[in-house]
Amino acid sequence: TLVAWHDGVEHYMTSFTYEGNEKNVGWIVPLPAVPDKIQAGGAWTLQRLSIETHPIVLTNGAIFAAAAPSASQAQVLQQVQIEALNITVLRGSGQAVLDWCASNGFVVPTDARAHLLTYAQTSPIFMAAKYDTAAARARGQQSGDGAPVLITMHTAHPWVPLEVLALDGQQVQADLYFLTDGPLYINDAAATLGDSNVGSQLPGAAGFQLAFQERMTPTLYHDLSTDRNMSWVPANSWLTYLSLDAPAAAVTYDLGVTSRGVIRLAPYGTAPMAIGGVAGPTWAPELPLGAPQFVLALMAALVVLGALALGFVYYRRERGLAGVRSPR
Repeated sequence: TLVAWHDGVEHYMTSFTYEGNEKNVGWIVPLPAVPDKIQAGGAWTLQRLSIETHPIVLTNGAIFAAAAPSASQAQVLQQVQIEALNITVLRGSGQAVLDWCASNGFVVPTDARAHLLTYAQTSPIFMAAKYDTAAARARGQQSGDGAPVLITMHTAHPWVPLEVLALDGQQVQADLYFLTDGPLYINDAAATLGDSNVGSQLPGAAGFQLAFQERMTPTLYHDLSTDRNMSWVPANSWLTYLSLDAPAAAVTYDLGVTSRGVIRLAPYGTAPMAIGGVAGPTWAPELPLGAPQFVLALMAALVVLGALALGFVYYRRERGLAGVRSPR
């Protein structure tokens, strides 16, 4: 999954895959806002990011059996087809979305029903994606091939649902890529000092690591921005790669980012924009107290003030001596 955020706009791209011989499979995914646009994601973007960061293999998504669509009680906001995926954006209460699932042939397991109801308490927006495996085979796609989907939304800050990946009894393995205006940090202390957190584990999240970070390079920018529907990629950004490899029982949280670029985890069911605060990330060139840049700036200011003070004393002394030598 790729999450890019700049100036209140989030680009969220994930690749839907399936394995096995099911005729139809699908996903229900919570969203923090109504999408402005849903379109095919970059054909090679996620693979190029994989090459850049050497991540683990992605295993992604909660899979449910699905059938042909029909009427529902939930409000259908958008419908779009991306390759072999039929995507519907819904607005409604948790029960209304579950009713829509039942009417449209989605078989939602008991634990997934409870999770959907919990997510709906904080955000009524969901994306339902039905994978038409017959259409996929007609396109030459095989089991395991991905269909990248790019969702553009207006959000106060980045938000990623992670608990939805936790399937009972399975290991959660996920690759998260962020493109942001500045680097990301695992805590406030690191943000204050401007410390690199590469190789560090997120506090309280076993198996969740900030594995890679760099400024956007000219080569990477060229490769990403020339991909399908990816011309929006910012040239002056930071790439951060997070690797999650943990038991499903340990992944009980979702992720947000604060205005200073600090990654925050909160129990799933927390309102999306409450994780990290409501102010959008600015990554302003502020110099927090204690940061090396602040210390250097403070030392420079003290030198200047010291020089001015010495100059003033010297000036007063010279004026005083001149007064002594003045004619009587």
